[in-house]
Amino acid sequence: MYIDFHTHIFPDKIAEKTISLLLSKLPPEDKAYSDGTLNGLKNSMKESGVAYSVVQPVVTKPSQFESINAYAAEINGKDGIISFGGIHPDNDDIENKLAYIKSLGLLGVKLHPDYQQTFIDDERYIRIIKECVRIGLIIVIHAGIDIGMPEVVHCPPDRAVRMINAVYGDTVPNQPLIVLAHLGGFGMADEVADELAGKPVYFDLAVTLNRYSTVQVMKVIRSHGADRILFATDSPWGGQKEFIEFFEKLPLTHEEKELISHKNAEHLFALKH
Repeated sequence: MYIDFHTHIFPDKIAEKTISLLLSKLPPEDKAYSDGTLNGLKNSMKESGVAYSVVQPVVTKPSQFESINAYAAEINGKDGIISFGGIHPDNDDIENKLAYIKSLGLLGVKLHPDYQQTFIDDERYIRIIKECVRIGLIIVIHAGIDIGMPEVVHCPPDRAVRMINAVYGDTVPNQPLIVLAHLGGFGMADEVADELAGKPVYFDLAVTLNRYSTVQVMKVIRSHGADRILFATDSPWGGQKEFIEFFEKLPLTHEEKELISHKNAEHLFALKH
């Protein structure tokens, strides 16, 4: 079974325009593997055999908080879709907003330091992440280079380490709730292996299997541990069918593939099948 821990969709009325805009910022060889709609993601799941897709919405300005989380709640828990919520570091009343997200039945939040123009070790993010940990919300963070806006990296490994230390201090959590996307830092596999490996966080595979070599992927997995890696595509920027094919070719044991493909996510979500 496969759980895709990192996907994106957009409301039907803006999906085509949004996909076109985002593609314009990417290298010409890049493409979208679906039309970016909810139905497009569901069709991809059927074709690839993905059982659950976790949608990661990004709040790019504080005023989007209500609408994005309302849409997340609307689609959550239906037809294999698990949606997280979103919050912006400039939102006010952070504690109540995070409590509201949890009250909607959403299991986590997505933070995108590049789109939100904030470094991950900023005190505003620390406040958000600490509160998420306190109330039991999973936090997925875009880490490393964003291909569409590579000029400033707002979550490189060294800043991620400072964030982790600020959130947990000297305490080692029994269950980490922080997920650093893109194998801990896109385009920074060596730094991730050297600086982040073994820290109390998960990494996801989003948009790495089609851009990293097998050697790079395995270096990060081996340095961090298969029990802290989550299968993910970044759909529509990674194809679910294609990523499963890439993943199945990795030199992992059957048990490690089971952990990464679904058991680690099940542990986080406490899913019962």
